[in-house]
Parts: sequence; structure tokens; C-alpha cells
Amino acid sequence: MSLNRKEKEAVVEEISQKLANAQAVVLAEYRGLTVEEMTRLRVNARNSGVYLRVLKNTLAKIAVKDTPFEGLSGEMVGPLAYGISDDPVAAAKVLSDFSKDNDKFLVKLGAMPNQVMSKEEVTRLAKMPSREELLAKLLGTMQAPIAKFVQTLNEVPTKFVRGLAAVRDMKEKEAA
Repeated sequence: MSLNRKEKEAVVEEISQKLANAQAVVLAEYRGLTVEEMTRLRVNARNSGVYLRVLKNTLAKIAVKDTPFEGLSGEMVGPLAYGISDDPVAAAKVLSDFSKDNDKFLVKLGAMPNQVMSKEEVTRLAKMPSREELLAKLLGTMQAPIAKFVQTLNEVPTKFVRGLAAVRDMKEKEAA
């Protein structure tokens, strides 16, 4: 079923809005995938905060025009799924992980603002930790000195109480 002009304009507008805040776009060829496999990919993408859409390449070319992702327009050939993400790593990670399990799903290329990436660069990007993982590591690193300081402060009264208990036990033995 083809889209009428208004529907096409709405699709282009929707994609343009997604690209305005995007940090990464990954293109993958999905030829030969079953509906179940595509549904599983869509669920994975949604759970990771990745906007996944299958588009006509002509509409995608119009949407990326005058954006930092305009360099992709020359490579938009064939049946493509577009993964758009605010997290630079999320789209690459979701689509690369899915391509490992499915021979028919091929990551073609990707882009970050004003930079087109090859398939190999997208794969390297997918291996990087996500934003959430990096923030968790940073928080753990920042908490470690504070936790150690609190632990050290807690040892002083604990040792004092143990010393008092030992003196008490010693006096009880002498009295008995």
C-alpha cells in the first residue's frame, strides 16, 4: 500500500524530528527476515531507546537533507532499516547484536553527526559501553573513596567498644 502525499510528508517530518536530537544513525539491510525476526528486533530496539523504522529510501533522503547525517544519502540503496538513537552507542549495539544472530540482517553503515562510519566502525562502536554503563562506572569510582572514609570512621568506635567489652570480660573473670 503506497502512501499519499500528506502521509509521506508526515513520515518525513517524523524522521526529521528524530534526526534533530539523534547522536547516531545505523543503516542495515533486512532482506529475507521473517516477520517474527523483525518484531523481535523492534522490541529490542524499543527497549534500548532506539527508534527503528523501515522507510522508502527516497523519503529517508529527503529527511536527512540539511541535517548532520546528510552524508548517508548516497548509500541509501536497497531494503534498509534505519536505527536512530540519542545514545551514540545504543543503535550500533542493538543492530550489531541482532546481525550476529541473523545471517540475513546486515549492518551496512552508520553515522554520527557530520561523520559517516563504515560497517567496521559501527561494529567497534557497538563494543563500547553504553552511556548508562559509563555513568554507573563513574558513580562507583566516585563512591569508593567516600565509602572507605565512612568505613574507617566506623572502625574507631567499633574498636573502642571491643576494648571496653574486653576490659569488662576481664573484670568479670577476676570477680568470679
